[in-house]
Amino acid sequence: SGQHRVPKATAQLLAPVGDPEKVICVGLNYHDHCQEQGAKVPKEPLIFSKFPSAITGPFDDIVHPQDTSVGTPGPTPQPPGGMALPVPLLSPQELDWEVELAAVIGKRGRHIEEAVALEHVLGFTVANDVSARDWQMRRNGRQWLLGKTFDTFCPLGPAIVTREAVADVHNLWIRCSVNGQRMQDSSTRHLIFGVPALVAWVSRFVTLVPGDILLTGTPAGVGVFRKPPVFLKRGDEVKCEIEELGTICNRVV
Repeated sequence: SGQHRVPKATAQLLAPVGDPEKVICVGLNYHDHCQEQGAKVPKEPLIFSKFPSAITGPFDDIVHPQDTSVGTPGPTPQPPGGMALPVPLLSPQELDWEVELAAVIGKRGRHIEEAVALEHVLGFTVANDVSARDWQMRRNGRQWLLGKTFDTFCPLGPAIVTREAVADVHNLWIRCSVNGQRMQDSSTRHLIFGVPALVAWVSRFVTLVPGDILLTGTPAGVGVFRKPPVFLKRGDEVKCEIEELGTICNRVV
């Protein structure tokens, strides 16, 4: 109608899905990303997750976790059994970027056939799978979850582009820049497992429900595998772009 418009400068654009039941992620899902780290191409999708509380808006800040410790000064608390609780430093020092194509589930399903899997997808959006590499790769038994799921570690947006509006989701350029310097520049045609294969695979293990978010992996160019490694610091600006889907831009604070 041309009416009832809100000036963009006066509005805060939120994530298009703010509280999904599940945020499902895929590792090592681009051929060039496997190549940059000398990893074998996986024979099955490598699945992990983020908690929904990691989601933040497309232009909101990424909060670099503060230096802090578990517990408070004083005697170490004694849990039942008498074993002293550790007091580790929590603050990660190796924050990294990962631009990713995200699929948003629109139709409930379990044991979905790959041939009809796209019918369960509402649309697509842009995500940044922010990762604390020290926690992902060396701490917490090298389980990935904690390094991936600090608050604000999943910027998402700027909107959901419906499946029908995307000409070919497996042929879109995908890019990430830090402070204006291009770090990742690839195409979704380099995905190892495409969206239908991922939806079918994940649905063998869990029921997918409307609003679930599936991050499909990142291409080459992440900071940890650069020589020397490059990590995000406070004040950096990270821009993630995918053709036909839009741009998200987040400052590290």
